[in-house]
Amino acid sequence: MGIVDVVSEFCTLPRGRRHLKHRKQFQTVEMKVLIDCDGCERKVRRALEGMEGVTAVEVPAREHRVAVTGHVDAGKVMRRVAYKTGKRVEPWPYVPYAAVAHPYAPGAYDRRAPPGYVRAAAVADPGAAPLARASSAEARYAAAFSDENPNACAVM
Repeated sequence: MGIVDVVSEFCTLPRGRRHLKHRKQFQTVEMKVLIDCDGCERKVRRALEGMEGVTAVEVPAREHRVAVTGHVDAGKVMRRVAYKTGKRVEPWPYVPYAAVAHPYAPGAYDRRAPPGYVRAAAVADPGAAPLARASSAEARYAAAFSDENPNACAVM
């Protein structure tokens, strides 16, 4: 009997799968929460910082956005915020402006979106919202004042 056998007797692994704990995937969960004041921001932050698996909480109050990073489940995080704060919670519906090919297309532009963001529906299915097309009269007026047109009006 060698040293390996002695050490292996003390270091036994569980035989069944029930002892193994499945760890959730590391992710960032973004949600939209109406945050009116510093008290609301503090309440949301405290509700999330005590949660198991959370590594970072970001609450930019002006954007009404909450970002939680860690080994968490998105549904559980949203339910916890709704339960602890009493506020309505929904998944973050916006994407950065640069991620969309046509940000002013119907269905993408949302005037309630924070600066630099547009509605996420346009990215998921580009065929769902038809692009806004200029009429022929609008195209003629735009070409009359264009820098590429050598015969354009120089009223500036």
